[in-house]
Amino acid sequence: MKKFLKILLYLFLATVLWVAILKYVPICYTPVMLRRSIEYAGDGRDYKFRKQWEPLENIDHKMVLAVVASEDNLFMTHNGFDIESMKKAYERSKKGKKVWGGSTISQQTAKNVFTFGTRTYFRKAVEAYFTFLIELIWGKERIMEVYLNVIETGTNIYGVEAASKVYFNHSSKKMSAYEAALIAAALPSPRKYSVSNPGPYMRKRASQVQGLMYKIGEVKFEY
Repeated sequence: MKKFLKILLYLFLATVLWVAILKYVPICYTPVMLRRSIEYAGDGRDYKFRKQWEPLENIDHKMVLAVVASEDNLFMTHNGFDIESMKKAYERSKKGKKVWGGSTISQQTAKNVFTFGTRTYFRKAVEAYFTFLIELIWGKERIMEVYLNVIETGTNIYGVEAASKVYFNHSSKKMSAYEAALIAAALPSPRKYSVSNPGPYMRKRASQVQGLMYKIGEVKFEY
């Protein structure tokens, strides 16, 4: 029993150290990227991804507003988990309906950085653990910075900087409100929805997100 507890303690200390280090260094590769590359290579598809790390100050604030409006409007006030949204997602899943909006930005960040993103209860448990740690150690500003840099934004595209250059031919620093809303609108299924050639659903959803952005106005991080 003592040996088992000692192993747990070492694992805990190792994960805390890991999270602490990642608070300060750019995250250039994630388990989710590795998983996608293996999947694509196995299917004979192009597995080379496009990604470019950008500090948060180099990303237009409209992108922050867009993902908060679209993905997690309580981002600045919750502790990493939106219990009400999780309950609604659970009820929808029991009824066999599409689950959308159950995970916070913090949870999505933990999923992308610390797991392979597989749909298992073990992955959800690991995600919850790391969500707690990044909320405690990183804080909201760093979580947002990492999220905007590692989130899947299209086939073989990760982060909003790469997405902005691929879809709009300019950096994320020059992003318009509608462009930010388009990227955010596609995030639930970035390989399904087209940002560069949006259909009726995407145009409608992007307009809704843009309207919510104006209502939020600004996301202020504490320094």
